[in-house]
Amino acid sequence: MTVIAYGAQAADRALEPMHINRRAPGAHDVAIDIAYCGVCHSDLHQVRSEWAGTLYPCVPGHEIVGTVAAVGAHVQGFQVGDLVGVGCMVDSCRHCADCEAGLENYCDGMVGTYNGPTADAPGHTLGGYSQSIVVDQHFVLRIRHPQEQLAAVAPLLCAGITTWSPLRHWQAGPGKTVGIVGIGGLGHMGIKLARAMGAHVVAFTTSESKRADAEALGANEVVVSRDAAAMAAWASRLDLIINTVAAPHDLDAFLTLLKRDGTMVLVGAPPSPHPSPQVFNLIIRRRALAGSMIGGIPETQEMLDFCAAHGITADIEMIRADQINGAFERMLKGDVKYRFVIDSATLAQAAA
Repeated sequence: MTVIAYGAQAADRALEPMHINRRAPGAHDVAIDIAYCGVCHSDLHQVRSEWAGTLYPCVPGHEIVGTVAAVGAHVQGFQVGDLVGVGCMVDSCRHCADCEAGLENYCDGMVGTYNGPTADAPGHTLGGYSQSIVVDQHFVLRIRHPQEQLAAVAPLLCAGITTWSPLRHWQAGPGKTVGIVGIGGLGHMGIKLARAMGAHVVAFTTSESKRADAEALGANEVVVSRDAAAMAAWASRLDLIINTVAAPHDLDAFLTLLKRDGTMVLVGAPPSPHPSPQVFNLIIRRRALAGSMIGGIPETQEMLDFCAAHGITADIEMIRADQINGAFERMLKGDVKYRFVIDSATLAQAAA
């Protein structure tokens, strides 16, 4: 089946309308008419080959929501008309220790929603900046939010699970003080989720102008990280920090804020390494520095269900397909609150 998509033919070329092929649904496949797709910062990195290994044509997009259009003969649990989502992966080996633990995101054979190996033409996966997609049922997620919230649910498939997974793994909740560093696509979801989980949330931003925004998102406290006195006041007081910043910066400034046995988790992926932290900053309080990457299918469904139960969605700005290149430039400047979402109905207009 031929559908309209938006993608790039090379690293130095803008995204443009193109026609791509989707396979016919197999016995275990779900065909999805895409309603909306979020725009993630990693889409920009991949399209522009700032991360190694980009394959062209590159059709990005891994924050996908829509409606089931068809199901294979052996599909269970989904039927035509269901609201569903697809996140950052569409396959894995299914039999390694990670897959058996429901952590397919750490499988060496994990296949990304775009730029991953596939038997389908052109030999690599093509993502959600398109009218439809066909995915194995194992990697399809159920959306329980109301239909009218569907566009704002899309970023949960990456920004939501990327912050949910470390919050759950390091047991954020009542009695815990959790810092969220950076108030952007990831950070704004981290604030909402940590607060809904019952944690005392401290938001860290470089800009005083974001104080009111952070408080509106649910932060109990807001600290301007450029203010040395304000930072010093939080020394050794945090149980957990989720650091969402995708640019190299001084990690020691935040490690110092951890209690004994506290952990800072990096979820932002900078284009070049952070300066190395001081080892003694870790040793003297048995602090830990960790990383986390998206989440497995079971915990992604858990996150979606939690968000539906608590009325949590992303703060979004809707764009047409022909506004994608401009959105990339605005995203580089931090000019979005807090996630762009493409209205897939506009793809046909952009290709006309």
